[in-house]
Amino acid sequence: MTVGEMQTGTGNPPDVLDGPFTTRQLLRIDEALRLADQGTGLVFSVYVGGLDEPIREHAERLHRQLAEPDRSVLIAVSPNQRQLEVVTGRHARKRIPDTYARLAALSMVAAFGGGDLTGGIINGLDQLASHAGRA
Repeated sequence: MTVGEMQTGTGNPPDVLDGPFTTRQLLRIDEALRLADQGTGLVFSVYVGGLDEPIREHAERLHRQLAEPDRSVLIAVSPNQRQLEVVTGRHARKRIPDTYARLAALSMVAAFGGGDLTGGIINGLDQLASHAGRA
């Protein structure tokens, strides 16, 4: 189901539209995810929502639930808690070392501080994918 489709039989939009993003913003993030995946051969994911304490452990649990955690990169953002975690799998970390993940995180935090959640996520995805390069 795409963001704009209705849930079958309910006449209601999917729950994802109840979040902090407009449909246009979701489509922009989806396009950035697709480009990052295709350009690198890694699997990028974004989680936006509350994170339980300890924050890093919760983000790592979310990462482990992904289909291919070794090849995955998760950006976990909790705007209300002002928290951001970037989690890389074993294979992904070889191409995106922690230093570069931290640089992308700093860039995202700067955009978030300016009120641009969508732009921060998109720029972070672009930076992470650019550093990872082609598979």
